[in-house]
Amino acid sequence: MGAEEDGRQARQNVWMRPERASRGPRPGFSRAQMTEVAIRVADAEGLEAISMRRIAAEIGSGTMSLYRYISGKDDLIDLMVDAVAVEYVPSEESLTGGWRTDLRGLAVHTRAAMLRHPWTAPLSVARHNSGPNGIASMEKALRMVDGLGLSIDGMMTVIGAVAAYVSGFVQAELAQAEALRRSGLTLAEWMAGQLPFIQSVIAGGDYPLFTRMISEGGQDLVDSEDRFAYGLDRLLDGIAARLPASGGPPSGLA
Repeated sequence: MGAEEDGRQARQNVWMRPERASRGPRPGFSRAQMTEVAIRVADAEGLEAISMRRIAAEIGSGTMSLYRYISGKDDLIDLMVDAVAVEYVPSEESLTGGWRTDLRGLAVHTRAAMLRHPWTAPLSVARHNSGPNGIASMEKALRMVDGLGLSIDGMMTVIGAVAAYVSGFVQAELAQAEALRRSGLTLAEWMAGQLPFIQSVIAGGDYPLFTRMISEGGQDLVDSEDRFAYGLDRLLDGIAARLPASGGPPSGLA
């Protein structure tokens, strides 16, 4: 069944439409200003707080006036995601030309941006960004692994693996923070509440590795920064091991 038969139609990319309608009164704000306001609201209250009515109220405009700039909330979210995309990659001046150092910088910048804008973490997986900033950021990321003997698919796989690691790690961080916020407890208080049950499990003697984890774990990787760096290093080690040998055939990533 074709698109005309089932009534579906692809939404036009927001950047293919003019900034505002050619007719009508001159607008009192820009698309960029509207996007900046929406990001500020989402940072403070989450993506669920975003609506055309809310953003219009924040700007001091009628809701219908927003439709002179965008077709609806989906366009607004696309603009928000693209505006934040510039924060995901290191500056041009900080790039070293060494793929491992630069990918590490990409991971660190991406995590920092997601923690500043928590609403972006799930969108990084669920929403493909084809805006100008997103495309420029992807171009810069791909340059980090250019010249390693990889095909473009291999290069995309490497960048995607780093992005997936960062996204998963950050979403776990945010989920833990949100769970603690809802409980009203500190981490130490929450753990104290779990202690009687954990002690009963250990006393049963059925889970020796879990017992070791409780009694011996947490000595080396005690905070998020350490755990993030450790996992990232292991990922980069794996990528390095699969790179094509100099002058030899590709090894799994091409």
